[in-house]
Amino acid sequence: MGLFTVAEAKAELARLRPILDEIVVVRADMVELASGIPTELGGVPERKAAEARLNELMTAVQETGAELKGVAPLLVDFPADLDGVPVLLCWLEGDAELAWYHRADLGFAGRRRLP
Repeated sequence: MGLFTVAEAKAELARLRPILDEIVVVRADMVELASGIPTELGGVPERKAAEARLNELMTAVQETGAELKGVAPLLVDFPADLDGVPVLLCWLEGDAELAWYHRADLGFAGRRRLP
């Protein structure tokens, strides 16, 4: 997969939002099912189904060329280039839009607002 422009990454994030929203729900279900505490969600078969669904959803994100860096909280990076510098356009669960980036060599701690 190649690099994203900022516009392409924003469009891809918009397309991925239903998948990302479902990951949040399935993640919560899976944690509840794995807690060992009785739940109306079910038991081992339902937990295995939730794990399988979560894997499918995570694969769907990664097949776009985006990088799923975290699941709790969700962190999705889109490889890009800003003024000749390799960067990752960065969306964190709870962000209203794709508005952040960090240099590829600095990681999340170097996160800055997009110009």
